[in-house]
Amino acid sequence: MIVDVPIWASLPMPAFLVDSDDIIVDLNGAAEGFLNSSARSTKGESIWSRLVLDVALDAALKRVRDNNTPLFVNDAEVAVNGKAPMECSLQVAPVQSRRDLMIVLIFPREFASQITQGRTVKSAAQSAINMAELLAHEMKNPLAGIIGAAQLLSMQIGKPAYELTDHIVAESRRIVKLLEQVEQFGNLSEPELKPVNIHDILDRARRSALLGFAAHMTIIEQYDPSLPAALGDADQLLQVALNLLRNATEAAELGGGPIIIRTFFEHSFRLRRRDGYGHSLPLQVEFIDYGPGLPEDIRDQVFDPFVSGKVDGTGLGLALASKIISRHGGWISVSSVPGNTSFRLSLQRASSQGRKNAEGEI
Repeated sequence: MIVDVPIWASLPMPAFLVDSDDIIVDLNGAAEGFLNSSARSTKGESIWSRLVLDVALDAALKRVRDNNTPLFVNDAEVAVNGKAPMECSLQVAPVQSRRDLMIVLIFPREFASQITQGRTVKSAAQSAINMAELLAHEMKNPLAGIIGAAQLLSMQIGKPAYELTDHIVAESRRIVKLLEQVEQFGNLSEPELKPVNIHDILDRARRSALLGFAAHMTIIEQYDPSLPAALGDADQLLQVALNLLRNATEAAELGGGPIIIRTFFEHSFRLRRRDGYGHSLPLQVEFIDYGPGLPEDIRDQVFDPFVSGKVDGTGLGLALASKIISRHGGWISVSSVPGNTSFRLSLQRASSQGRKNAEGEI
């Protein structure tokens, strides 16, 4: 028996078993409901003839099979039977006893009430971000006063109290830094897209990291020297690279091992939009660490604002990276298991056609 029948039948999310050619071998009851189609009429068909995604997964699925490791895709638009796309997260994992088979799990976020519930959730999330941005702006002025008062107080009191006033100043500055991150997330400007050398950007990020938060780490470059120019905003892409390197550094400190920055060209990677048009994202950048992996309970939410697996984390670093890459017309994804986590950026190639795509003029 390939899968445990009671467990397979009781899974609440749509689940598909596919072979090496992506042909559906089996599906559970939730998947039948998701497709509005019986198992008998669905088995033997390609899963991609039933599901239409806004991103091509062919090459990613090949890596799942070759490396025998799972893949997580967050916030994908999935269309079924010509209906309006819904936002879903996907998990693809090989079947350990059968290397030729894979399980595809779909986690719809708007399945129960696609329009009303989905819009309410997105509106609530945006309202929370707007409120946080407003509070951040209003709180910075009184905090500046607190810092100034503590510094003046330290000059008027005896030495034993210096430690207390220094603590007030340090903690107040830490709060100001957090508030600035919230403001930055809410006030992110539109990227100025132009041809950029992604390797130059990665080198700047690597040097900056090694001079600061990653001074004790080893960062290995595995660059494809033939990679063409990317279409992007150099400053914003540098910010993304630094955020991902900081994330990898904190993870590597727990698991040991180096951090790897890898670039390569994947011609078949395409992003499809809701209107059926799309563009190619052939330039791939991966940030790999060998730490403990993402916590399971937040693995499919790591790009959401204020979600963090760290005690003192703000949950804005990855959310900001996702927002920047999305505004570049690109794609960000993560694959994580204990001992190996890879954040992947997929970017457009700089060309006249790529520029039109990035501006939405297909």
